[in-house]
Amino acid sequence: MSPHSVASAASPLRHRLAAVLDSPAGPGSLTDLLRGAPRRMPVPRVTDRAAWEAVDPASSRALLAAAAAELPRPAPVLRASDWARTFRDGVRTVYEDQARALRSRVALFVLAALLTGEDAPADAPPGTAPHLDAAADALMAFAEAGTWCWAPHDRFTAGRGEVVPDPDEPFLDLGAAEVALLFAWADHVLGPRLDTRAPGVRRRLRREMRLRVFEPFLRIRDWHWIGLDGDAHNWNAWIHSAVLTSALLLADDPDERATLVRLVIEGLDRYVAVLPDDGGIDEGVSYWWQGAGRLLESLDLLAAVGGTALDARDLPVLTQLVRYPHRTHLNGPWYVNVGDAPARLPAEEPWHLLHSWGRLLDDRAVREHALFRGRSRGVTASHQDGLGRAVTGLTDPVWRAAVTGRRPTESSASSWLARDVWLPRVQLLVAREESGGASGLTVAVKGGHNAERHNHLDVGSYWVALDGKPVVVDIGKPTYTAASFGPDRYQAWPLRSGWHNVPDPGAEQLPGVEHRADGVRADLTDVAAEWSADLAAAYPDGLLDRWRRTVRLVRATAAEDAYVLVEDEPGSGPAVVRLRHVLAGDVELSEGQALVEAGTDRVLRLSWDPARLTGQVEHQSVDDPALRKSWGSRLTRLTLRADPPVTRSESRCVLRVRIERAT
Repeated sequence: MSPHSVASAASPLRHRLAAVLDSPAGPGSLTDLLRGAPRRMPVPRVTDRAAWEAVDPASSRALLAAAAAELPRPAPVLRASDWARTFRDGVRTVYEDQARALRSRVALFVLAALLTGEDAPADAPPGTAPHLDAAADALMAFAEAGTWCWAPHDRFTAGRGEVVPDPDEPFLDLGAAEVALLFAWADHVLGPRLDTRAPGVRRRLRREMRLRVFEPFLRIRDWHWIGLDGDAHNWNAWIHSAVLTSALLLADDPDERATLVRLVIEGLDRYVAVLPDDGGIDEGVSYWWQGAGRLLESLDLLAAVGGTALDARDLPVLTQLVRYPHRTHLNGPWYVNVGDAPARLPAEEPWHLLHSWGRLLDDRAVREHALFRGRSRGVTASHQDGLGRAVTGLTDPVWRAAVTGRRPTESSASSWLARDVWLPRVQLLVAREESGGASGLTVAVKGGHNAERHNHLDVGSYWVALDGKPVVVDIGKPTYTAASFGPDRYQAWPLRSGWHNVPDPGAEQLPGVEHRADGVRADLTDVAAEWSADLAAAYPDGLLDRWRRTVRLVRATAAEDAYVLVEDEPGSGPAVVRLRHVLAGDVELSEGQALVEAGTDRVLRLSWDPARLTGQVEHQSVDDPALRKSWGSRLTRLTLRADPPVTRSESRCVLRVRIERAT
């Protein structure tokens, strides 16, 4: 959030649900309202064969084919030595990838058992119920694991100076939340079949849930992610969502279930209270799914099990919150990727969730964007979504009909792309030549400060997309390591300001809330969209007295094509002025200009006054697998250096960006 962000009213969720939360014991109390909650969950169990046989054939075939391919493969193994690598060499992904693969394996075999209706008694020979057996095996592997926590998060282990977790002191983090969700949904949808084929498994699931989730959640009430200090981020919604789902499905004692749910509502209230009233998410669009998305799922569950008494889906901020993904959409898989978001958002997101909320709030743009992205994945759900999200999407008849129904005409395919989007609380502008399409130039620019969640040192950075594909780009996050959220975070080159589209006045930007954009404003007219701010405070104290940056998209007229103008105006004249630009595509540099080919029949031309600025390019190999998914094997940095250095009387540096036809 920016230093000037405006949040929702204090305790909005608590206030909305006060009638039931404050009701005394007896009829109408929370305990009474939640009796029989599993029966009202919005996902059918395996015994509802009509619902599972109605799954669209393409999804069913794809999932069953994936399960057939996975069955003969050895199951992922959770090794103590892999977990310990966080403390030994900083590598966290080896263990987390194995844990993710094991969760995916459980989800896949549960889905296969649901689709086939597989059933067999406990004494039936091996091979009788292969999907049920494989799902039970993988669930038991998690039940027997020493921890569900991801090693970089486990402060208990770090505090002991050890490299293996203590099962008697479980740390409730995102990894534990993911396994909790897996256990809860597997038990709910497949419970009767597990009772028949593997009696005892469900009792073990409940034991582990109590030891690793319920007891730590009830006993420790100052978890950092609860947000007691006002810093409620995606962890809050993510973990509370898991506790809520698990409480509704696996807490058998009615009073305990109500206690857990009450604490979840109080915790989620802190997250809702700090959401900006414009719906902006400073963590970026990929973390929208794990913060905002988890909140929406929690509100859906509360409404499903508690009816109108627990339905808080009319909170005003939610109307704006659901619009954030399409407001940052460029085209196809490409998004404005602030923070740690990737530029190329995977198709494996639960788009049915957004579609459902678009229906609930009667927002056509939300619905159509969700449907466009949902169709792009080819099937309506995947085990890689997470089991709960997969079963919800597969059994939503309205979503299924929308995805498999007649496609819209091309003229309406991008109707959610607004001409101008201005989110003042996160100081983000997205502007394109015209609404309803990605053709031509799109520009985005951000302000904010350098202590935002999942922050990069990028105050004042901007994007330029050609026909919806970013060409002047934000690199995004590399693969996480143990250092990704510690004091060495900004040693990673993709996070430093030198590899963002910002000035370098002899020093890079610094982290901290005080290093920010000042005087940010957006002026939006039919002729142009303009963002401007003073960036001086983003740099070391005393280096600059002022640095005014203006980024302007000038729309086409009968006399002139559209273009982007970037003007940088230092104040007292730093000794060195370098203007950085990270480019995706083949770059051809010549005097006063650079041409960038991005694989289409049109190119971007970046031009400047060669008497004032000298251009230099350097190529950067992209070896990190997370970054290669967006950019391939190489990026290019264009640096414009003021030569000679700028003076107060002649300080303005101008870059113009236009589209040209490729030769």
